[in-house]
Amino acid sequence: MSYVALYQHLKFSIMHELSVAMGIVKIAEDETKKAKAKKVTLIELEIGKLAGVEFESLDFVWPAAVKNTVLEDAERKIDVKEGLGQCGDCDTVFEIQHFYDSCPKCGSNLKGIIQGKELRVKALEVI
Repeated sequence: MSYVALYQHLKFSIMHELSVAMGIVKIAEDETKKAKAKKVTLIELEIGKLAGVEFESLDFVWPAAVKNTVLEDAERKIDVKEGLGQCGDCDTVFEIQHFYDSCPKCGSNLKGIIQGKELRVKALEVI
């Protein structure tokens, strides 16, 4: 991969994860306001391996995204969900790493994703 291609990939990845982090901040601020609280002490996230989030990039942008927000001093816990698919031909449930993975039992590419695309704020502790 050329330096230009690598730079563009990293730039896109960081911008994507920054927008994800800013969306999480918005949810936390809205929920904190509803609860008439001042700040968040703990945020629990649920992120699936198929959600398109690069965890290293999210870790990199997190401090900048939460600076001067209700999440600035919050502990962050991430529950990573494995990808699971169910074969449309033989009903086998199997772990998947990529959307294009085929059924290990019958080889079919026809499947439904039953877990792994999650991207949600699971819980907030506020004061």
